[in-house]
Amino acid sequence: MDLILEAHRRLFPENEFPYQTEINYNLRLSDFNSNIRFNRTKVTINLNLQWKDIDDEIKIGLIQSLLLKMLKKKINSPNIELYNNFVKNIPLLTPKTENHPILEASFQRINQQFFQNQLEQPNLIWGTDSKRKLASYNFHSDKISVSTLFQEVPDHILDYLMYHECLHKWQKFQHKNGRSAFHTREFREAEQKYPQQEMMEQEISRIIKQKSKKFSWKSLFS
Repeated sequence: MDLILEAHRRLFPENEFPYQTEINYNLRLSDFNSNIRFNRTKVTINLNLQWKDIDDEIKIGLIQSLLLKMLKKKINSPNIELYNNFVKNIPLLTPKTENHPILEASFQRINQQFFQNQLEQPNLIWGTDSKRKLASYNFHSDKISVSTLFQEVPDHILDYLMYHECLHKWQKFQHKNGRSAFHTREFREAEQKYPQQEMMEQEISRIIKQKSKKFSWKSLFS
């Protein structure tokens, strides 16, 4: 079965699909990642090798999501729901092989204080010295990454960043009208429950400004 043609047929049963199709599995993409490439005559979907043994019905949902991005349309389908439910459970399948002791200590504090130790520990790594992406949670790799700008900050600052990303892991995401929402109203309400949240945001802004000044001075002598 050509999964791309089948995915399109289920979305648009009355429309022809005027492209050649190709699916490639490889290890160049990160865990459970995917992308779509197309030109006038051909659509190619690249999947991380981990997708190869996943049920076709789930893969059809993934392919439908990619096709809808290509076509700039917003439609939901049973297969897309199946795919999104699978993605929400990917963290249970992901090996936990990356861990930094400082980040682990922060995670343990947050898990105990806000999640009653019910949150499974994800992979925990330091990222780059990004001033825009301060921290992130990746569902596909069950990984929390924190900017190296915060390697030497007080615990309460690191814990606030950790709390935000743990909320993503805890609440997952909502999918509606062809779009996934990560910062929902429920997420924002939970985020605001962190003690002295406004002060934390101010301190983080101050740290970023201080780090930016240091970087600019360094660049003068590089």
